[in-house]
Amino acid sequence: MASSPSEPEPLIRLLWRAHNWFRTALTTAFEAQEDGSAISAAHVTLLSQLPSEGASIAELARRLGVSAPTAHQWVHELVAAGVVTVESDPRSARSKLVLLSAAGARRRAETMQVLAGLEAALAGRVGADTVTALRAALEGPWGSPESAAADLPGPPTP
Repeated sequence: MASSPSEPEPLIRLLWRAHNWFRTALTTAFEAQEDGSAISAAHVTLLSQLPSEGASIAELARRLGVSAPTAHQWVHELVAAGVVTVESDPRSARSKLVLLSAAGARRRAETMQVLAGLEAALAGRVGADTVTALRAALEGPWGSPESAAADLPGPPTP
């Protein structure tokens, strides 16, 4: 359902659209490479949320907003592709850490170069000042989502 002209689209929808723009551009760039290094949009999303120190599958699932079995499947596919490894977590005997492999680290470096190019392309389309302002707004201190929800007024009374 489209928003009416007098009703602006919710910011979350605009942010999701922007995320999808970058994700699609990134996967398209990798598909264009002749080395067979295509990577799915789901894998791009998972790798974008994998910190350099690694994360558990449960943490990745939380970051991605997907079920643990879905995150586990994506990790399994990336292990098969040689992009990540799963190793024992030195902080917890019961937990495993998903880490970038050497090939994954190279892929991340390539990805960062492509993303820098995409950011420059976006600046060419919407203006460098706009991209700078967008980055500043997204990097700013937003506070916790729970505190934002607590600040909302109560439900309207009929």
